Amino acid sequence: MEITANELKNVLNRVITKHKDLNTEGFSLESCRSMIALMDMDGTGRLNLQEFRHLWNKIKQWQGIFKHYNADQSGSINSYEMRNAVNDAGFRLNNQLYDIITMRYANEGMNIDFDSFISCLVRLEAMFRAFQAFDQDGDGTIRLSVLEWLQLTMYA
Repeated sequence: MEITANELKNVLNRVITKHKDLNTEGFSLESCRSMIALMDMDGTGRLNLQEFRHLWNKIKQWQGIFKHYNADQSGSINSYEMRNAVNDAGFRLNNQLYDIITMRYANEGMNIDFDSFISCLVRLEAMFRAFQAFDQDGDGTIRLSVLEWLQLTMYA
């Protein structure tokens, strides 16, 4: 049995509606496609049970981080809290990247809801994983052709 992006969206949104402390309209189809791209190790475009379980554990871990920084229970975190939350999730970034993340994932009030938070972490995890796959000597640099770059970024 494998789960599609639409099925993942339905499952996650059924669960997320039970969490009234999370200010979200639910996961979008695009977010679910990104999650599948991150966890789809066998290249089927779907998640098998093991891949789904791994994703579920990631979401639960990230939900704990989000709730920690959502101390006021507003259902969203501000851009400063987002920096700390991303750091707690294991990503070490520079100020320029934090600014880019805020521009991409925050609303006009500079707050990030749960769906946006998860989407950001999914994207970061996918990009770090892809980079590490290309960084075979571990020196922190990679060399890609245009086609390799496009393949890497279009499915992430």
